[in-house]
Amino acid sequence: MKVFKFDVDEAYAKQHNEMLRNTKNLVISGIALFVLSLIAAVLIWFLVDPASPWRLLGSLGLGLFGVMMLVVALVIPRSVGKAQELYDAHPLAPAIITENVGTTLTLTALVNANVDPELPPKWAITSQVVRPIPNTKDSIGTKVPVTAVGAQRSNHDKAHWQTITPMPIAWATPDEDVIAQARKSIPQDQWNTLERARKNSDLIEASKKSLTVL
Repeated sequence: MKVFKFDVDEAYAKQHNEMLRNTKNLVISGIALFVLSLIAAVLIWFLVDPASPWRLLGSLGLGLFGVMMLVVALVIPRSVGKAQELYDAHPLAPAIITENVGTTLTLTALVNANVDPELPPKWAITSQVVRPIPNTKDSIGTKVPVTAVGAQRSNHDKAHWQTITPMPIAWATPDEDVIAQARKSIPQDQWNTLERARKNSDLIEASKKSLTVL
């Protein structure tokens, strides 16, 4: 699997890329928890009896918790990076729409579970529920080129990804020619492998819960 290089429309990606939107929501939640924790800490300090040990413990505990949430909120965007950095850092992969319930789609992708891209690929599939993808037909079986973003590894197995998130190219650009080029850049044997996996309902169901090795 190779990285597909193209110019990401950052404004467009902020609007459509669900990974970036989820990151923004986490930041907002972290800041909100920080504010609420500080308010609660102040209320405890002024309303609880000064003789009570809970006055200091409660105020200090909530204050520290709030600061931790603020730090997390500030660190998350840096750890995720900008859309261009994400697409440039992770490999192109094939994905297929395997379910359409109207308001959401299930996107199933063929990914390499190996952290080291130089090793022979260890094929796996992963499924993610997403909203309808721009400039993409929402019928079952539609081929969707994605970037496979490796996210987690376990302490017991650092050589393989535990989770990989498929990030459609169509989330990053409105240019249909770029999307078509990405689709054609994926080797046909990878599409064939994914198509065979798509016909196995047990595999698809398992891939909705975790990365499923073929």
